[in-house]
Amino acid sequence: MALRRKSREFALQMLFQWEMGKQDPSRIEAGFWQNARAQKSTREFANQLFENAAARSAELDKVITSYARNWRIERMPAIDRAILRLAISEMRTTGTPGKVIVNEAIELAKTFSSEDSAPFINGILDAVLKAPPEQAGQDEKAAKGAKSGEAGKREAGK
Repeated sequence: MALRRKSREFALQMLFQWEMGKQDPSRIEAGFWQNARAQKSTREFANQLFENAAARSAELDKVITSYARNWRIERMPAIDRAILRLAISEMRTTGTPGKVIVNEAIELAKTFSSEDSAPFINGILDAVLKAPPEQAGQDEKAAKGAKSGEAGKREAGK
């Protein structure tokens, strides 16, 4: 297995653990590496991916929400949120080609999530990849506007 793929798997496992307990990332890393064996470069890349995604989770969730039409982020499976956070964070913080990141995220979904998750993750990441960087902020505002408009319609209908 390629070292970067293994790094992504390790980073995903740490990010999922962080999602479940919201512990300090350094504490999660220390505990994780007591049981997992990997080369130094694999550990370093996994830690980098995990730390970046955990530190930027609120920002990443806004991006995910803006592209996940008809899905509230808290309703998504935790593992899918973690895969999306990890992939979008890697897109924004490394020089890895976007198509490689999307393919790796799809493989993570096939391995760690449900049968339906791979196409869902592919759709969101493909939209993120194709959108200009400033688009994410505009989509976020549009998503909020649509939600507040829906809430207003529900209130009017009562």
